[in-house]
Amino acid sequence: MAGASHKLKIEWILTEKLVPHANNAKQHPEEQVDQIAASIQAFGFNDPIAIDENNTIIEGHGRLLAAKKLQLEKVPIIQLSHLSEAQKKAYILAHNKLCLNTDWNLDLLRLELERLQELDFEDLSLTGFRNAEIGILFAEPSIPDTEPELDETLVENSTTKQITCPECGTSFNA
Repeated sequence: MAGASHKLKIEWILTEKLVPHANNAKQHPEEQVDQIAASIQAFGFNDPIAIDENNTIIEGHGRLLAAKKLQLEKVPIIQLSHLSEAQKKAYILAHNKLCLNTDWNLDLLRLELERLQELDFEDLSLTGFRNAEIGILFAEPSIPDTEPELDETLVENSTTKQITCPECGTSFNA
């Protein structure tokens, strides 16, 4: 098992020498590649591409696509030669999935975006959030002035069905 003691060294390699993993299951739509490219332009190439001893990408396919879009000749890499073939395959999946296994604290997210605005950071889309998402985050909740009136015929003719969410197991009436 690879230990935490493995030392990583950032090196620079010609972009053309990198080999995408043939079975990379993570998709990189053009919009995301554009976002990554904009992030690299705004902040620098701060997240090296991880490769194996054959220059095959283990993680960083989107960054390579963005680097090509920006016509970068060289990119930073780290070599993960300490991983077995099985570990490489597992890490490719884990790297892409683990960051998706969480949610945002919306109050803190709103606060951080507000702080960026106070610091005159002009393009909040560089955070990776779409303008529509930012708009929803800052939208004032609307509270109706009056209670909605129920249409009694709808209530009489309605049927409820118990539904259980297959993801979380929560049950609710529909």
